[in-house]
Amino acid sequence: MSPEPENDRFDLVMSTHGPLSVWPADRPVPGGWEPLGFTGSREECLAEAERRDTKPPTPLSAPEAGSPGTLLALFRGTAARHPEAPAVSHEGRALGYAELDRRSDALAQALRARGIGAEDRVAYYLGRGVQVFVALLGILKTGAAYVPVDARYPDSRRDLMITDSDAALLLTEPGWTGRVAGLGVDVLELVLDAHTEPRPEAMPDVAPHAAACVLFTSGSSGRPKAVVLEHRNLLHFATNPALPALTPKDRVGHVSSLSFDAFHFETWCGFAGGAEIVVLPTMPDLVTGDLGRELRRRQITAMLVPTMAVNHVVQEDRDAFSSLRVLHTGGDVVLPDACRALLAGSFKGELYNLYGPTEGTTACTAHAVTEVGPDVDSVPIGREIEGTPLYVLDGGLRPVAEGGTGELYIGGPGVARGYQGRVGLTADRFLPDPYAADGSRMYATGDLVTRGADGLLRYRGRADDQVKIRGYRVEPREVERIVARHEQVQDVAVLVSGEGGDRHLTALVVPYDTVSLKDLRGYATAAMPDFMVPSSFVKVAEIPANDHGKRDLDRLRELVAEHLRRDGTRTAPRDDVERYVAELWSELLTVERVGVEDDFFALGGNSLLAFRMQRRIVRELDVEVSAREILGTSELAALAALVRDRKAGVPA
Repeated sequence: MSPEPENDRFDLVMSTHGPLSVWPADRPVPGGWEPLGFTGSREECLAEAERRDTKPPTPLSAPEAGSPGTLLALFRGTAARHPEAPAVSHEGRALGYAELDRRSDALAQALRARGIGAEDRVAYYLGRGVQVFVALLGILKTGAAYVPVDARYPDSRRDLMITDSDAALLLTEPGWTGRVAGLGVDVLELVLDAHTEPRPEAMPDVAPHAAACVLFTSGSSGRPKAVVLEHRNLLHFATNPALPALTPKDRVGHVSSLSFDAFHFETWCGFAGGAEIVVLPTMPDLVTGDLGRELRRRQITAMLVPTMAVNHVVQEDRDAFSSLRVLHTGGDVVLPDACRALLAGSFKGELYNLYGPTEGTTACTAHAVTEVGPDVDSVPIGREIEGTPLYVLDGGLRPVAEGGTGELYIGGPGVARGYQGRVGLTADRFLPDPYAADGSRMYATGDLVTRGADGLLRYRGRADDQVKIRGYRVEPREVERIVARHEQVQDVAVLVSGEGGDRHLTALVVPYDTVSLKDLRGYATAAMPDFMVPSSFVKVAEIPANDHGKRDLDRLRELVAEHLRRDGTRTAPRDDVERYVAELWSELLTVERVGVEDDFFALGGNSLLAFRMQRRIVRELDVEVSAREILGTSELAALAALVRDRKAGVPA
């Protein structure tokens, strides 16, 4: 069950640090927050927040003793300790830490000459390579925040990110200025060797609470949200002792999109340890070849690999990641079978399942996966990383009892500043932290979790994914977990279709080999209440992933829509022969419903399956039909007519 909201009246409140938020009117306002004299519904308070100006955020605390304080201090410390060690390499070109420091200093001076300074936003629209790291460090050294724009994104997405981030300047590749003409932003083409030696000039001071990065994440309204991360947020993640520390001997595989928060593991955890960042193709490109051989050839020792990639890769090659000392995975739900396969192979490194939204800075929990029992149906997301308070709360923002399901809230130094230019949305999702009571905030993830007696958190789905089916609350992820326990199911995605009383579930199933969808429905019916059983089971080759390695929800919805369209126009079998052929196809092709206009090959048939069909028809119906005739009569109605003719003695 998701936490049901218990409050309909809220106060608009302000932190002593500046941000606005909302708080239940019937609850004492947490310490460090003050009511602003406006009470109303949640929507009214959020609208009022949009109308009010707020002062800029101030530091929540001084840097901890021994902390470098900022990303720049972190990087400069590593450069001082390991000046000649390689920092980043790509296609035969490498920059050492000292050289990267000098080049980024020189670029920072060029940016400052164009007026770039504290709290500005500078977008970079670059190809993959060492120039990316010169750019982001140079931007940070001016006091500005970097806005990474993946060069593979569609033009419309690229333009939205540049404009919505309010970028004061855009760094791009030589010759790419024409691609962004008309956006009204100053453009500087980054010629790498034009910025090699800085002038003797002092750099501006940068505070831990200064904006460091703006990342875009999907929004429920369809418009991406610009998440502002501060130096202290990224530093908290990059230096967290809950994760295996990287060293100068490590080679970190940079496979993430430049615009995805996994990039911060590759960059800042790499820089923190003095490791070498090795620029590779993205995972979708890598997996088209021999991934394991490529990682061994490049001597990669550490990676953060999207969960969807791990789930697929190890099912085909459990030793693909065997060269790694550290393998993190995150971004979606890792399959127990994938972990079992990986651990049963030659991989001897450390495997961590990470969880965390962008608003919580890449990861707020970690779980070292060392064993997954045969009966385990989910892998924990683990415990909070050090210094990150996590709360499992009900709809009234009260703690849920051990073993109960509630929404996960993130507190502490990993919580982002908020959404740029969207005060109301920030106030809605970043709430006063009543347990810190110091004016700090906690982020409402919208994710449902349980904490077991072992202290481990387990993901249960999205609070906003819960739907009512025939009056019952249903969590699609729970249905997925149950269906995935079937021995022939490799992966599954359950989606909601329809409205009101017509709302129903569709299960997209990736089988290991062949699975009878009729048997699968029987299993599901025996394993869960009837209102949770999907109305349709559809076999698919894979659960599609987007460029970030997360489930591609748009493509999943398209697959369901295609299935529903086919279902909606399908004419059911009309006599015993058509029903026989439909049931035979359903068994051979593992599709649940077959209509008389369906085509054998369009449903996934092939010549071997056609051969099996021909043998079955001859044996079970006692009619003579050749394999050639089967191959040439692929529509069900036509094949049924052929069988009828043969049964009636009509010659070929």
